[in-house]
Amino acid sequence: MRWISHIAIAGAICAVFNPVAVPAAVLGSTAPDWIEMVRRAFSRGKKVKHRAATHYLAAWLALAVFARLIWDHQGWLFWFAMGGAVHWFCDALTVSGAPVGWWSDRRVTLFGGKVYTGSPAEYVITGIIVCVCAVFIWLRTTTPGGFIPFFYHWADFYERGLVDGLEWRTHRFDMI
Repeated sequence: MRWISHIAIAGAICAVFNPVAVPAAVLGSTAPDWIEMVRRAFSRGKKVKHRAATHYLAAWLALAVFARLIWDHQGWLFWFAMGGAVHWFCDALTVSGAPVGWWSDRRVTLFGGKVYTGSPAEYVITGIIVCVCAVFIWLRTTTPGGFIPFFYHWADFYERGLVDGLEWRTHRFDMI
């Protein structure tokens, strides 16, 4: 899949659970590819295969477990690792698949690996995932007392007396 799909899916999933960590998830969703580019730059003539060591699902999940159990500052490292795992799942939907770990040279394809990179199917899958996540975010923000940073429910704030009429009128149509 293309970077825009990796970024949109990882960012949307992270926004449902921890909106503050979206930048870390977005960075992690492209990390397998840009780490591979850095390895290529320093390889001194050795060929670096695409979707090899930087794309191992086991490594991204191990980093996520380490971040969650051992050390994690506000969830940023965890969501960076989850972005890498989302990258793996997106690549596993494609025809060429993605490797699970270093112990196997085979690549896994999910749902038959029928998605081609850049095809309309890729963008439909991305759109569906982003829309489902947006519905979850909207449901959370519209419930009484529900709050997600950057998505304010100004009418609820006005009814509870947290803001005055002028502030409500100024911000009532603001989406973010």
